[in-house]
Amino acid sequence: MLYNLLMAFLNSLIKILPSRPVYAHCDIPCGIYDPHMAQMAAHTILRMTKLLQEVDTNVDKDNEDEEDWIKMKHDVSRKTAVKEKHAEIAEEEIVTLWADYFKEEHLKDYPELHDLIWKTIKLTGKVRQEINLEAANELLENVQKIAEIFWKTKGFEPIRILSGYPTEGEIVSHK
Repeated sequence: MLYNLLMAFLNSLIKILPSRPVYAHCDIPCGIYDPHMAQMAAHTILRMTKLLQEVDTNVDKDNEDEEDWIKMKHDVSRKTAVKEKHAEIAEEEIVTLWADYFKEEHLKDYPELHDLIWKTIKLTGKVRQEINLEAANELLENVQKIAEIFWKTKGFEPIRILSGYPTEGEIVSHK
């Protein structure tokens, strides 16, 4: 009975108090968003793809040292696992920006955003399924385009800076 009275009171209070929209990735809302993790994940995918392409798969299990065969399988397994994990991270970060940060007014200002995010999410699946350098590069470029739009929506001028990563690529930040 007391619970019902309390809930009725709270519902009445909610109806009369002013409200305003709030934005956050964690639904608290904390208001903290940043495309940096998606960019790091995309660089990692690119690096793992390059490393997977360099693996010597010509090791003949029957005619070579079995230790070399095991090492090759181990290397491929580890690099593939890292590539897939970072594809999941990139996808999760982009989906969070899409679902929780970007709003209708952003789509008006950046009409290409919806298609760009859709294609980027699809690319995270493609880079999981394949050892495809072209797809990994395209994923990184798309994530960087999303990062540029993100910083513009926050009123910052986006800039590309050298990442310092073995991919020899860039990271999008702001001035």
